[in-house]
Amino acid sequence: MADSIYTAVATSTGDGRAGGRAATDDGVLDLTLAVPTAMGGPGGGTNPEQLFAAGWASCFHSALKGVAAAQKITFTDSAVVAEVGIHAEEGGAYGLSAALHVELAGVDQATADQLIEAAHKVCPYSNATRGNIPVTIDATVA
Repeated sequence: MADSIYTAVATSTGDGRAGGRAATDDGVLDLTLAVPTAMGGPGGGTNPEQLFAAGWASCFHSALKGVAAAQKITFTDSAVVAEVGIHAEEGGAYGLSAALHVELAGVDQATADQLIEAAHKVCPYSNATRGNIPVTIDATVA
């Protein structure tokens, strides 16, 4: 494994996604997990897919701002919405899919498209999932 510049440490206890807890070693994140109602659960807590979506959206947003700064491109506002789906697969396994929707203001569509492609090459979440799960990315300009 490559030398890490940072390592996040989180622990799941109890019943995992079905009412367990997830906490980071620094105590900043400490939450109850729950199976969402869409999957037949009670809801009322977060789930791994939401956490993954939040992490990817935040990381991709930072990558987007980083590539824009490196290219000396400015935009006036931005947001990244990540949708992470879970799907039943053959043999009882589960898989994920994702869609990233980027909203940018102050640039034209061609620039927005170029920026999201560049960010997708830099973002570690994008690199980790590339070729492993279906991913779509689109940009909307305002």
